[in-house]
Amino acid sequence: MILNKKFLKFEIDLDFVLIALTSPLKDYRICYLINKSLNFNFTKSPDLSVDIQQGVGQVLFSLYHYNWETTETDFYFMANKGSDGYLVPEMKKADYFLLIKNYIDEKDLDDILTALNKIPEIVAAVKIDPKKIKSRENLLF
Repeated sequence: MILNKKFLKFEIDLDFVLIALTSPLKDYRICYLINKSLNFNFTKSPDLSVDIQQGVGQVLFSLYHYNWETTETDFYFMANKGSDGYLVPEMKKADYFLLIKNYIDEKDLDDILTALNKIPEIVAAVKIDPKKIKSRENLLF
């Protein structure tokens, strides 16, 4: 008897924009500067809990949220270094991530990147392709 084998391919839908930020300041201080510079209103959310390795348990990462009501775009500012590890281990030089969910216009994105790079306390703000990150599942919440 011949059995037909079928394989299920699961592809994660990465419908967000990711910006990596490098800065020596604490998360609340960077959020304050971003709020001031971009007229955002980041507010502290409960820490993001991620199961990074089997058997280690949940690792907590600082998380802030802001919503553009006009376009229903969500902005999440999160720390890369958590209570016991990195959110994206292959990008240890990035201190924080700005994750943008839902639709954002390319011009608005360029304006945000330009404004972030103008903040003196931010060393660098770079757009990252989430498809090239091995641990991209950690960014899905």
